Amino acid sequence: MNSTHLMLIACAALAGCVAGVPQREEASKVPTMTTLPKDIHPESRSRLPLPKREALDEQGKRVYDSVLDPKRPTLAGFQGPAGIWLHSPKVGEPFREMNRILRNEVPLEPRLRELAILVTAREFDSQFEWTAHEPVALKEGLDPGILDAVKFRKAASEAPEKEAAIIAFGRELFRDRKVRSETYAEMVRVFGQAAVVNITALMANYAFTAVMLAAFDQQLHEGRKPLLPFP
Repeated sequence: MNSTHLMLIACAALAGCVAGVPQREEASKVPTMTTLPKDIHPESRSRLPLPKREALDEQGKRVYDSVLDPKRPTLAGFQGPAGIWLHSPKVGEPFREMNRILRNEVPLEPRLRELAILVTAREFDSQFEWTAHEPVALKEGLDPGILDAVKFRKAASEAPEKEAAIIAFGRELFRDRKVRSETYAEMVRVFGQAAVVNITALMANYAFTAVMLAAFDQQLHEGRKPLLPFP
């Protein structure tokens, strides 16, 4: 099964998952980390144990080695999506490649790439994704005020047109499971059709990852402060 087929399957699954995502009123207080739940493995910080390299098949070893490859750095190492994919390298290898392409080869300004990821993380309330990408977004030049508008689900009417278009598009896509004609037309006007396809694929990729992280209750790295506020 190739990457395109996998992405189509993921998007179809997400259409059902997003319907159950609750809309919350945010509080400014960020929760502190507690002890790990009983079903969490300390070495992976998820419900899945971290496999040993020698126990993996050849494809699994490739996925394992790719996580350690300095030419393909990850934000989380094995304590995150990459560790989960070791349990299904046939699926994980093409998805990791898709992620690499969307993050590194798609022509989208880095701050906008990170904004699209953060909009997705916020709509799925994915603490792991948000906490990993907020520092990256700020480093790439995303305006802190725009970041806060996404974090606290505030109006983004004063944002520049590119940022405002991405926020409106992502919120409609995940909250309503459809995009109004006016919102789509604005995205095409601002970015062009090819870029809208790429941005949608980027959001779908991180939405799929958010579902995987939730299913296996992926915890933050030890000592990492959660940055996404919940009530």
